Amino acid sequence: MKRCDKNLREVLALVNQMIQLANQGDQDREDTGCGIIYGMLRDSGYKIKQLAEDEKKKHIAKGWWDRKQS
Repeated sequence: MKRCDKNLREVLALVNQMIQLANQGDQDREDTGCGIIYGMLRDSGYKIKQLAEDEKKKHIAKGWWDRKQS
């Protein structure tokens, strides 16, 4: 596996963790300040995820992406 693909896979794993944490934090929060933080975390996670998914498609088109490990 190319190192760039490995890094991209790690980014995708991290953004999924970001989104999960934002969702859990939003459920557990007790004030609006935390809600703002979790909302920003969720929004950022989805934006980064979209960028990473777009880049993954480019790697697939170039034949770089190892589909066995998708």
